[in-house]
Amino acid sequence: MPPRQSETLTEAELRIMNVLWVRGSGTVQQVLDSITERPPLAYNSVLTTIRVLEKKGYLEHLKDGRAHVYTPLVAQKDATRSEIRHLVSRFFKNSHEQLVLNLLEDQGIEPEELRRLRQMLIQNQPVQNDTVQNDTVHRNTVQNDSVRKEAK
Repeated sequence: MPPRQSETLTEAELRIMNVLWVRGSGTVQQVLDSITERPPLAYNSVLTTIRVLEKKGYLEHLKDGRAHVYTPLVAQKDATRSEIRHLVSRFFKNSHEQLVLNLLEDQGIEPEELRRLRQMLIQNQPVQNDTVQNDTVHRNTVQNDSVRKEAK
């Protein structure tokens, strides 16, 4: 029985996808020539991995003469987010907070990183504050209307 396909990208698949995300597209030989990490891969290994990626829906191919030119169907950003969702689901019971806390506990945080995180939180905060503020204004308006009716 063949091994079950991984939901996420294996190391070999990621090496190939990184090349194709940079190049945009390429043949097996072009991918092989572009891989700089060691150990080097054999042509047949790259071909097999590309076929797996195609079955998983990460790549498609177009025929160009005798060669197949492979193009990513999944953007790098989308693949990254999918991997993170998978990680959060498996190890942190779908808690992004637990993931962040684990990273901070494990590696600590540099002052510059902390500054950027604070800035991101501040930038995202007005949306929440506007909602809270609008709710407060709405509640105050309703209360004021009630007070006016009672005064009459």
